[in-house]
Amino acid sequence: MTRFMFRRWLGSPGTFSLMMWGGLSSGRPVFVNTLFSCLATIDEDSSFRPFWSPPFVSAMTPEDRCHLNGLAMDDGVPRFATAAAQSDSAGAWRADRVGAGVVIDIASGEIVASGLTMPHSPRMADGRLYVCNAGTGELSVIDPVSGRIQPIAFCPGFLRGLAVHRGTAIVGTSLPRRHRDFSGLPLDDRLKDAGRVPDCAIHVIDLSTGEALHWLRLGGVVQELYDIAVLPGTRSPMLVGLAQGQINRLISRGRAMDLHELLALPRN
Repeated sequence: MTRFMFRRWLGSPGTFSLMMWGGLSSGRPVFVNTLFSCLATIDEDSSFRPFWSPPFVSAMTPEDRCHLNGLAMDDGVPRFATAAAQSDSAGAWRADRVGAGVVIDIASGEIVASGLTMPHSPRMADGRLYVCNAGTGELSVIDPVSGRIQPIAFCPGFLRGLAVHRGTAIVGTSLPRRHRDFSGLPLDDRLKDAGRVPDCAIHVIDLSTGEALHWLRLGGVVQELYDIAVLPGTRSPMLVGLAQGQINRLISRGRAMDLHELLALPRN
């Protein structure tokens, strides 16, 4: 299953919906709509069709009430979601970011883990629940029954984007934004104590030891990563960008044919 994130601008500049996609076993996509604090799917007649919202959110309005941001799928079923806080008013999560993050069981609506700081990218793999505790820079595994949070590794940056493959976790770190929502987090002190500077990078972590096996630092205009996907058996994958007209310049030529072959083609 492939997952990806994108921003869809809604309303005035600065208002956006951060979405994380997953695929149902039927092939129908589902996604997190952060702006409306819900999980949703596509709809033929509207922008989205909601099907779940955290029990503590009383109204599905475009106010980013709890910063719902992550979705863990399990065998094609939405299983867990992450939110920055159990808040229920416009942007209220910003006032209480440290230690207010939660993981929610979608089926029951119960909080299965709390005390996180801006959690992101929950993933189910081999029966275990992994999460990026972005505000502390820790990749962690969570026991949904006891709520116990066990850190696996510290990564130098705002931790977001996670894929689990063959006993390793591939995670992304981003440079912290110069914005009040991303400052004053425990990550800042952790980096200072370790004498590290934040990296925009991809890290490969051994889940059994927490050791960083490989890493790839990114530079230039790339300062943030939103998600990580593993494409087994694929070399040199390409993604066509939507900015600056790249998609309009992607041209591929089909097999040549003569006039007789053209006339023999079936009608559409």
